[in-house]
Amino acid sequence: MPAAIAPVATDFRTDDGLCLAADRWGEGDNTVLLFHGGGQTRHAWGGAAERLAQAGWTAYTIDQRGHGESDWSAEGHYEIGRFAEDVRGICRGFPRPPAVVGASLGGISSLIAQGECSEVILSVLVLVDITPRVEKAGVERIINFMAARAETGFATLEECADYVASYLPHRKRPKDLSGLMKNLRQRDDGRYYWHWDPRFVTDADRRMEDRDPERMIAAAKRLACPVMLVRGGSSDLVSEEVAREFLEIVPQAEFADVAGAGHMVAGDKNDAFTDAVLPFLERHH
Repeated sequence: MPAAIAPVATDFRTDDGLCLAADRWGEGDNTVLLFHGGGQTRHAWGGAAERLAQAGWTAYTIDQRGHGESDWSAEGHYEIGRFAEDVRGICRGFPRPPAVVGASLGGISSLIAQGECSEVILSVLVLVDITPRVEKAGVERIINFMAARAETGFATLEECADYVASYLPHRKRPKDLSGLMKNLRQRDDGRYYWHWDPRFVTDADRRMEDRDPERMIAAAKRLACPVMLVRGGSSDLVSEEVAREFLEIVPQAEFADVAGAGHMVAGDKNDAFTDAVLPFLERHH
C-alpha cells in the first residue's frame, strides 16, 4: 500500500490581488491543478490529490476566489471571466503548462481559460460533470440548495448534516461530523455558515447569464489539447444527451461515466474517479 502523503499549505495570487489558498500534494515531475465546483473547497479533492501524488504527480488543490480560505472579492467579482483569469494566471506561473482537472465551476473556468486564450496555458483538460449545455433542472437544484441557507446558516453541525443528507440521499450520513468544518465557518453568533461568500449565490442570476452556452461551445471548439469528460452516472446536470453533444463538439475528447456518482463525482466515488482520470493524464501529459 502506498505511503500516506500529507499536503503542504501554499497559495497563489490573482491578477486583481486576491490570495487563493491551496495545498500541494507530492513533488513529482508533472503538475496537475484541481479546481473545485461552486460552493465547494479544495478539500473536495483530498483523496484524488493524494492518489495522484502517490503516482508521482505534484497535485495542487486550490480554493477558488470567494471559497474556502481564499480571499473574498470586495466588489463581488464572481463572473466566470474572473474565475477563468485566475486559472490562466496560476497556469502561467509554472515553467511548462500543467494538466488541469476542473469540476463544475472549476471546469467551466478552465474551459473558458484555455478556449479563449491564444497561447497554450494547460497541457491536458479534464472536465468533471460539466459541459457547455447542462440540464436546467439540475442547475436550479444546486442553486436552491446553496442559496437556502447562505444567509441564515445552521444552529448546529447536526442540522447542517441533516440538510446535506436531504440533498445527497445517495450518500451515507457521516457519524463523525468534524469533516463538515472544512466547509463551514462558525461566526460570533455561534451559528455555522458555508465557507464561501454569499454573494457568489445571491448574484446567481447575473452569473448564469454570464455563462452563455454558446460562449462555452465556441471555447470548446477551440480546444486543441487532449480533453476528457468525466460524467457522474447519476448526474442530474450532465445528461447522456448533452454529454454526446460535447463529444461531437470536441472530437478528440475521451469519455468516462462513473456509475453510482452524482454531480460531485470525486466526492461520491473517489476511487472510481481517480481510476478513470489517472491513466488519461499519464497517457497525454
